[in-house]
Amino acid sequence: MSEQRSGDSILLAGVDLGTTNIKAILFDRRGHIVSQASLPTPTHFPRPGWAHFEPEELWQQTARALRQVTRRVDDPARIAGIAVASFGETVVPLDAAGQPTTHAIAWFDKRTEAQSRWLTERLGDDRLFQITGLAPLPMFSICKMLWIQEHEPEAFQRTALWLLGADYIAYRLSGVPATDYSLASRTMALDLHHLRWSQEILEAAGIPADVFAPLAPSGTALGPVTPEAAAATGLTTSTQVATGGHDHVVGAYAVGVHQPGTLLNSLGTAEALFLPLDRPLTDPNVGRQGYTQGAHVAGRYYVFGGQYTSGGSVEWFRKALGEGADYATLVQEAQEAPAGSLGVQFLPHLRQASPPHVDVRTRGAFIGLSTDVTRGALFRAVLEGLAFETRSTLEPQYRYAGIQWPDRILAIGGGTRNPLLMAIKATVLDQAITIVGVEEATALGAAVLGGVGAGVYPDREAAVQELRLSQSTVAPVREWVERYDILYREVYRHIYDTLRPLHHRLHALLQGD
Repeated sequence: MSEQRSGDSILLAGVDLGTTNIKAILFDRRGHIVSQASLPTPTHFPRPGWAHFEPEELWQQTARALRQVTRRVDDPARIAGIAVASFGETVVPLDAAGQPTTHAIAWFDKRTEAQSRWLTERLGDDRLFQITGLAPLPMFSICKMLWIQEHEPEAFQRTALWLLGADYIAYRLSGVPATDYSLASRTMALDLHHLRWSQEILEAAGIPADVFAPLAPSGTALGPVTPEAAAATGLTTSTQVATGGHDHVVGAYAVGVHQPGTLLNSLGTAEALFLPLDRPLTDPNVGRQGYTQGAHVAGRYYVFGGQYTSGGSVEWFRKALGEGADYATLVQEAQEAPAGSLGVQFLPHLRQASPPHVDVRTRGAFIGLSTDVTRGALFRAVLEGLAFETRSTLEPQYRYAGIQWPDRILAIGGGTRNPLLMAIKATVLDQAITIVGVEEATALGAAVLGGVGAGVYPDREAAVQELRLSQSTVAPVREWVERYDILYREVYRHIYDTLRPLHHRLHALLQGD
């Protein structure tokens, strides 16, 4: 290691390629932020239910964010390593020269229902789960690939390499293609038990295995930043690039959640409930209920539940019903409303259902409206709905062998900055929640992986031991516990099933059926 990078002078870069924003952050080796930048994620919405990214725009926006942080550092050569975390499922198709052949379909895009049905008819839900540990859903990467195969055959034929979001940015930085296990787990093409691409699934889909990048554990060194990438980002060619991973998993790295008995609640635009496992679950009901599994290194597995519009519901409310109010004002108004929100309940299915339901045709809903309901009560109902949905997702998992209710719940992400939401969550779960004082856990996890790849840390466990992260505890509000428990058991958990036929009919009408 050079003298410039010795001891406390070392910096590490983490990129969080998110649904809403692209963040580039520099940390010291103990996890303190030195410089940061955040820019909107350029996203295109060509028609209702469709969304995509232009790969070059993602790269240019990432490079722009990196330039903002590197120019604030006295010597960019101090940046020893970099890695990228991103949303899952979105795949970037590249030709033999590394140029995009078409756009990258967003993870939340809904156009791929037919492809998902075709694949499940071909192989069967249970067989797909048996191989991949995933409940078949239209959002997984292979469905996006099948859509391009069917609707853009010329682009599909020219595609020589498919990369996940974080992989694409790492490829632009280093020139080396690779996919880590956590992102590969979101493709529905990975054999989870053998950690290799599934020949059975790819043959059924008509997709050659050699179009996927080599698999590697998170934190694997790829090589130095290329001269072209250095010129675009302000990094130097001495900075080492490493494989990153799926954003929620990478956030778990940062707070050391990797052993069974702990639960990570990662609250962003989407929300993940991350439970470490010693081995994948094999009960087919896990898949039938929409839970998904993955790996990050050999022998380390996890099961996911969560919500697709957690912070997304909050942002939707602010824009659609908040009348321009800022978050602090909305939270204050919600605090003035009573627990139970004057009878209003909110179903946060603004994109699709959360486990234990597998349903892309459901919709969000308010019920229990009256003339007494204020904006504050509506917003509180949104927060309560998010908490009830968390309980709804968690409870069924503990019926499976090998899973026990966690001794400790840790929370990270932007949603933890909403004190009322966290108090409601702790109350609905009737368990204290530990908020880890890390402003940007996903970017920090990526930076840690960059440090592992650069040899700054000997391994991820040693890296976590070096981090200095504060913690605070949110306890249940005792006077709310019984009321929330009754509302959950007698009302909330019945809302989805009651509204399901109406939502499905609405979906059919909107599709012209």
